[in-house]
Amino acid sequence: MTFNTPVPMRGLEGMLKGVILDVDGVIVDSPHERAWGETLRELMEGEWKNIAERIGYTPEMYTTQVYDVYVSGKPRREGARALLEYFQVPNIREEMIDRFCEAKQRRLITLIERGEFRAYDDALRFILRIKERHLKLGVASSSKNANRMLKRINLYRFCSERGLTYSFVKRDMMLIEIFDANVCGWDFRIGKPDPEIFLTASKLLHLQPYECVVVEDAPAGVIASKRGGMKCIGVARKGQMKLLKKAGADWVVETLDNIKIMDGRVVVEE
Repeated sequence: MTFNTPVPMRGLEGMLKGVILDVDGVIVDSPHERAWGETLRELMEGEWKNIAERIGYTPEMYTTQVYDVYVSGKPRREGARALLEYFQVPNIREEMIDRFCEAKQRRLITLIERGEFRAYDDALRFILRIKERHLKLGVASSSKNANRMLKRINLYRFCSERGLTYSFVKRDMMLIEIFDANVCGWDFRIGKPDPEIFLTASKLLHLQPYECVVVEDAPAGVIASKRGGMKCIGVARKGQMKLLKKAGADWVVETLDNIKIMDGRVVVEE
C-alpha cells in the first residue's frame, strides 16, 4: 500500500542529488521506544508512585502511537517533557526531566551494548542502491545514540551474507563509514520539527535543499524536512501511514524496497 503517484523530483535549478536519512525507525529498529517505556514504568512504579496514582497511569497507556507522536524524532529533553505532558503529570520540574532522561539513557545504552536492535534490510539495500548511483548520502538524527548503533552494523557482512557485491563496500566496513555527511547527535538550537538538522546536512553535502530528499518515519521529521524546502519519503513500518501523510510526506511506503531513484526522480513501485 502506498500514497501518492510517482512524480519527478525536479527543482527549478536541478534534480535530486542527495538523500538524507533519519536513523531510528528508518535505518534501525532501535530500542528507543522500549527504553522510554520501560524507564517510565520503572519510575511510575517506584519513586513517582504518588504521581502515577494521581494521574491514573498504567503501562498500557504508553503505546507506539504515543511514542511516534510525542517522542520520536525529538531531542531527548523535548521528548521527555512531551511524554510527561501527554500523561498530564502535574508540576513538571526540570529535575524530573533530568531524572527521566538520565535513567532512559542508561537503559538505552545497556540495550544497545547487548545488541538488542537490528538494521532494517530494506534500508541497507536502499542505501547501497543510492550509493551505487553516485548520489550523496547524509544521515541526520536527533539521537545522541545513533552513531553508537551505526558503528555496530557491519555492512560488509550484510552484503556477504546476501550475495551482494559493491566495489565501494570494503572488508569489515561499518555502516557509519558510507555516509558523506553525518549530523547525528549534534546540538541544535531547536529540534525537529525545526528544519535546522536537515538544512545542516544538506549544507555539508554541498547541496541545495531542493536537491535533497529526506527519509523519515516520524511526523516531526516529515514536518522538519518540508519546512526546510525538501521532499520527503515517509516510511510507515508501524502502520503510521496516515500520520506521515497528514504531516506532509510526498510519498509514503511500508518498505524502502518500493522506492527507486532514477534519473533524478523518486519512483514508487507497487
